Amino acid sequence: SARRHASGVRSIQVMTIPCPFGSHRAIGGGLPQPAERLDPSLPIRANELLIAVEALNLDSSSMRQIAESCGHDQARMRDYIGEIVRSRGKMHNPVTGSGGVLIGRVAEIGPDFPRSDIKVGDVICTLVSLSLTPLALTGIGAIDVAAARVEASGHAILFASGLFAKLPADLPQQTAMALCDVAGAPGHVLKMAQPGQVVCVLGTGRAGLLSLCAARRALGRSGTIIGLDASADSLERARALGVADHLEMAHLRDPVATHRIVAAATDGRLADLTIATTNVPGCEGAAILGTRPKGRILFFSMATSFTAAALTAEGVGRDVEMIIGNGYTEGWVETTFALYRAHPALAAAFHGQ
Repeated sequence: SARRHASGVRSIQVMTIPCPFGSHRAIGGGLPQPAERLDPSLPIRANELLIAVEALNLDSSSMRQIAESCGHDQARMRDYIGEIVRSRGKMHNPVTGSGGVLIGRVAEIGPDFPRSDIKVGDVICTLVSLSLTPLALTGIGAIDVAAARVEASGHAILFASGLFAKLPADLPQQTAMALCDVAGAPGHVLKMAQPGQVVCVLGTGRAGLLSLCAARRALGRSGTIIGLDASADSLERARALGVADHLEMAHLRDPVATHRIVAAATDGRLADLTIATTNVPGCEGAAILGTRPKGRILFFSMATSFTAAALTAEGVGRDVEMIIGNGYTEGWVETTFALYRAHPALAAAFHGQ
């Protein structure tokens, strides 16, 4: 049956149900995330959701790489992003291997799409990576490097398995989208941190700040929370939260120096749980040496080399449990919104400052 969706494009619903994980959109087969290219063409399938794109929120590692490679020139950055999307059918940075999330309005709902709590016109934020989301852009506007936000127009397609959130009315859209992009970090910290522990957060950007807040909520007034970063401005934002016991300037690519800082802050105990949220590569050694034997590390950074992490831990003889920071954990978005509301000082980090 022919239908017209909100963007004015006439589409035809196909009543067969394709793969709920999106393999039918992966050119050459397989799952969409590792695929070299996706097919973002219309019409949508019966179990898909069509989104009219308003903005992209790139992950921090990707935005940093794009900005630096283009000399922070807006026109070059737009061309760079546009070429990735044109060639790959998704915003999957070939250098960092990462994506981000997007915000847009529901344009069409396939009759077999599994969620019934939405309607055409709802504003949503995707909670699955842009590296696996079919995407076609018709325009790219202003780019806010500090906020990792790209104004854009076009369409995106969400699979039956795709996660998304309707944005809360009490938060600015840009803030809510940025919170959704890093929600996995504090969500996991709340489940992993235990009262009495030493928790060390490497990187006090957005994900790191939320992780500090989540750690304090999990520990209560017990335990010790440490935040390390190379940026004085970032550490000042962390200090304004009032949740960390120690905030130190640290060059996190120097594992030995980082080890000394954590050891000094903990009287040699080191961290029971380390959360790595840095957006630069080469910080795996700092996470490993800053964590006690039998401790745990959550690598929540797309700049992480898991090969380097495994071989470094082996090379220094450190028996630690290393966990990949899955962006999804049950209740993570609601948890993150609640943390943001509870800590007004977080606003400085989520308003592009």
